[in-house]
Amino acid sequence: MRILIVGNGGREHALLWKLRQDAPAALFFATRPNGGMLPWVEPVDIAPTDIEALARWVVARSVDLVVVGPEAPLAAGLTDRFRGKGIPVFGPTSAAARIEASKAFAKKLMARAGVPTAPFQVFRDFEAAKAYIRQRGAPLVVKASGLAAGKGVVVSDSVDEAVEAARAMLVEGRFGEAGKEVVVEDCLRGEELSVFAVTDGKNVLLMLPSQDHKRVGEGDTGPNTGGMGAYAPVSLATPALMERVKREILVPTLRALESEGSPFQGLLYAGLMLTADGPQVVEFNCRFGDPETQAVLPLLESSLLEPLATVAQGGSLAGMQLRWKPQAAVTVVLAARGYPGEYEVGQPVTIPAWVQEDSGTLVFHAGTRLTSEGLVTAGGRVLAVTGVAGTLSEAVRRSLLAADAIHFPGKYFRTDIGWRELARDERDRP
Repeated sequence: MRILIVGNGGREHALLWKLRQDAPAALFFATRPNGGMLPWVEPVDIAPTDIEALARWVVARSVDLVVVGPEAPLAAGLTDRFRGKGIPVFGPTSAAARIEASKAFAKKLMARAGVPTAPFQVFRDFEAAKAYIRQRGAPLVVKASGLAAGKGVVVSDSVDEAVEAARAMLVEGRFGEAGKEVVVEDCLRGEELSVFAVTDGKNVLLMLPSQDHKRVGEGDTGPNTGGMGAYAPVSLATPALMERVKREILVPTLRALESEGSPFQGLLYAGLMLTADGPQVVEFNCRFGDPETQAVLPLLESSLLEPLATVAQGGSLAGMQLRWKPQAAVTVVLAARGYPGEYEVGQPVTIPAWVQEDSGTLVFHAGTRLTSEGLVTAGGRVLAVTGVAGTLSEAVRRSLLAADAIHFPGKYFRTDIGWRELARDERDRP
């Protein structure tokens, strides 16, 4: 079997790691793979968004399955083009990918479908946005509607801060095209939950819920990032809650997309806030989350390849189930100095042999590159270190021990990933 993974970050490395377990005899390819992926794949020197070149390459190499990691190729129509050539691809069409590519589209879709989410308004004019912000009052969240690599969200505790966020996007063009349209919504309070659902457009196969830590600083402080760490499972995500999420959020959203002529086949990611009124949608993504994937996949005991290939080939997930290990996983992201702003690249990376040989520790590469002189940094989020153990506290210990041992100049990471769950464990302990 020939499998192409489109993308080259930590999420894609985790997908490769799991799919290699499921199909050890398969031949894997990846677009411009990072330093951790490179030893296990045949590199394809084509950008993930160069859809025509990729389509020609896939046909020439008789690839059996394409798994798309990042959102940009999906939004640009990779699935549409590949399906037109009869290539099995896991990922939604560009029309369905609007659920992530346009926050305005997603919010309006939810409003029509009755999916619980924060009250909102959409703006392209700064003066209109400013008037609404002053009338609505803080706290508010200002979001660039388009794709902004997880950074186009500003949580504003004051009216002035929200106005300045809207000005930066609509007037100053801080996020370029992505910020020419903004969503201003009420700030939801509660704990966040990341829910992955593999779907054929009708049937929903829920994966193990996780919790992401998006703020750059300890205690969830500072600006938003693409994600500084994640853990799974989450005790708040009871079977009853997950059934409610499926019934009130995922199924109505899929039906709404289908009714608009944009059926969603792929991985639907629901970023939720668990409020006093129940789960509400903060955002939808059209692909696996990063770094949640690095925490969730190490706990998946059954095959990932089977449901992904079924969806890619147009099959049904009816009756399919996933099996999970009775363990916990904690992923700590090692970031470069300056991230999520300007950051350094080209710094040498040293990973001790014991870290790579430790069966309870996994190192997923994100922003790395393998050169003739060794491994160097090549992104803001450099590595994702996952500890797996029978308890969350032990998974935290393993992850932090390895994170501390890995070295590159300017490295920093949060030491409190999973802090809410650890606090719950402490409260519940006899």
